[in-house]
Formats: sequence, structure tokens, C-alpha cells
Amino acid sequence: MNLTDHFLIAMPGLTDPNFYRTVTYVCAHNEEGAMGIIINRPMNVGLGEVLSQMDLYPEDPDINNIIIYHGGPVQQDRGFVIHHPASVWDSTIDVGKRFGLATSRDILEAISRGEGPGRSLVALGYAGWGAGQLEEEMLNNAWLSGPADESILFDVACEDRWESAVSLLGVDLDNLSHEAGHA
Repeated sequence: MNLTDHFLIAMPGLTDPNFYRTVTYVCAHNEEGAMGIIINRPMNVGLGEVLSQMDLYPEDPDINNIIIYHGGPVQQDRGFVIHHPASVWDSTIDVGKRFGLATSRDILEAISRGEGPGRSLVALGYAGWGAGQLEEEMLNNAWLSGPADESILFDVACEDRWESAVSLLGVDLDNLSHEAGHA
């Protein structure tokens, strides 16, 4: 099972405050582990504040108000940009065929000039799992997973992304058990 380019949707019983009611976009998943960006935890800081720390000052004031997300508990001082279309920046990994994940200054410079990718989500930090850890958590009923949806990633209001991702799977949360079933 490879969950790259999928959503991880926290089950209602997952009470870890880092992941309670989160939707995580999985950017890489292989035998060494997994990494993803939480897409529904806005921070109390706009992109303008982050850009000014990099000595970048957008001419368009709307760029300053772009929401920054808390991408996860790992490396919270490092920026990550999920972008569509998947294009080449100095440090980018392809995530499926539709999206890329950039970690380099050049994409933020382009966004500040109004020349960035057509769609993007900027986050500080990421969620990471060691080898076999995510698979174990899924067996323990911590997560649902399903294909990533572009509209949930970029269009749906962040406070509605968890419920939208769950409904995309056709799951009724009222019927979910908090216990894992093992035969």
C-alpha cells in the first residue's frame, strides 16, 4: 500500500493534539516511512510575515494575507509549498502527476512577485512517520485514507476540510467505531 498523493484523515478517536481531526496530504510514502503536510490547521500568521523575515515584500497586499498552515510537528521552522501544477523549482519533489512539494526559496520569491504556481498551499513543518509506523497506526484504526482531492486541498475552507474529506469517502462518521477490528 502506497499512500503517496492520498489524504490521511484522522479518525474521531485519534486524540493526539497534533492530529485530532486533521487531514494530511501524503507527499511521500515508501519502505523508509512517510511524510505529509496537514492541510487544515491554519496558523495565526499570514504569508506576508514569513516573506518579510526573508526580506521579500510583495507588491500585491493580498499575498500578505495568504494563510500559512501548521503542516505538522516536525521541523516547524521549515517551509513547504504544495503546488499545482507540478513544476520545477530548485527543490521540488513530484507528488503523483498533479502536485509538487517545494522547499526552496525560489518558489516563495515567485509567489511574492505574483508569478508563483497557479495554486499553492504554504505550510510550516510536516508530519513524519518512520518505517512501518503509519501502517501500524492504520491497523490500530487511527486513520482513514483516500485519494487526494484538489478542491479540498485548495478550495474548501480549512475548517470544512476534515468533514469534506470524510464525506468524499462516503463514510458516515456516526457509524464509525473507535476500536480496531482484527480477525
